[in-house]
Amino acid sequence: MGTSVSGEQRAAPRGADVTTFSIILALSFSHFLNDTMQSLVPAIYPMLKGSYGLSFAQIGLITLTMQTVSSLLQPAVGLFADRRPQPYSLAVGMGATLIGLLLLANAGSYLVLLLAATTVGAGSAVFHPEASRVARMASGGRHGLAQSLFQVGGNAGSALGPILAALIVIPRGQSSIGWFSAVALLAMVVLFAVGNWHWKERAAPVRTRPAAAARSTLPRGKVAWSLVILLALVFSKAFYQTSLSTYYTFYLINKFGLSIGEAQIYLFVFLAAVALGTLIGGPLGDRIGRRSVIWGSILGVVPFTLMLPHADLLWTAVLSVVIGMTLASASSAIIVYAFDLVPGKIGTIAGLFFGLSFGLAGVGAAALGWLADATSIDFVYQICAFLPLIGLLTIFLPDLGRPLRAVQIRNPALAARP
Repeated sequence: MGTSVSGEQRAAPRGADVTTFSIILALSFSHFLNDTMQSLVPAIYPMLKGSYGLSFAQIGLITLTMQTVSSLLQPAVGLFADRRPQPYSLAVGMGATLIGLLLLANAGSYLVLLLAATTVGAGSAVFHPEASRVARMASGGRHGLAQSLFQVGGNAGSALGPILAALIVIPRGQSSIGWFSAVALLAMVVLFAVGNWHWKERAAPVRTRPAAAARSTLPRGKVAWSLVILLALVFSKAFYQTSLSTYYTFYLINKFGLSIGEAQIYLFVFLAAVALGTLIGGPLGDRIGRRSVIWGSILGVVPFTLMLPHADLLWTAVLSVVIGMTLASASSAIIVYAFDLVPGKIGTIAGLFFGLSFGLAGVGAAALGWLADATSIDFVYQICAFLPLIGLLTIFLPDLGRPLRAVQIRNPALAARP
């Protein structure tokens, strides 16, 4: 686009960037706290399996329950937020997570475990689409960077969960999960402050010239087909990551004879690599285009997933790092690419993609648990190794080119100009 931008126009985004990054980092920090708490659930699966005498299928059903509730609610929450923004819904959603933690800490039966998983899933359903929408609002046009910073908070929290489980929950028992309710309270305070900013921002005169505007001229059929491809990529990514995040500790214990604590360290290494890959992928997409990042990430991971089931312990750790970084680099690129395809529906698209990712992860956990009971954990990883081949569908995605930064005008006089 050849649109010239005056010095006054350029100054406005820079003035807003101070607030912008404080809000994005607040959302990332809240995402970190949210996913730290959420990741405690799968991190204590080995303990729950022994305490309650659960099968792999029952373990998978806990994940399925939590992820399905989140999956079904998130698109509805995102659609509602696009039509009627709710600045303080983020703090309310975190309150649901707090209740879920208290239920999990005091659960005396398998049914209460499922109820706790349901409540935690509901909290995540409220948090993710609205937080993504606010992060994009605060991005100043750096959409990939903002989405990466937001998502990497969640990835870092997911990585920390197993460590906290190994250091606190496993030695002290299930009731110690209740201590993390203080973390939920902290997140609620931060999100209440974000809600205050969101409320004031809605009243501010802002005019955006989105770079994505031209992309909305794509034929509806092309947009729909592209979204289907992106959802297929989310499917392959979610199923494979579920095989590692849910069953990786069991795989290491079964194949290499590690203790639960040792296996949790390896899981942390994998999840930390996922966080790093997410952080790299967003800014890279801003520079070279989302499609290129998606192509290199989803399909580029295939050689490493095929090697993983045949590696020794050292190479299993090395390959898990490479797989985590490579696969996760597409996370923000997929979502921001979808935002660009359907501009103006940020909450809806975020809810759809986060919701589908959560739902597929739940279905994957249940299906892979059943498969592990029927065959073996080793066989599960041999089958899952081929899932990233679905990334070949990326070739059919339209090339949207390198994204241009949006221009936001907060000066009331400028906002009135055509």
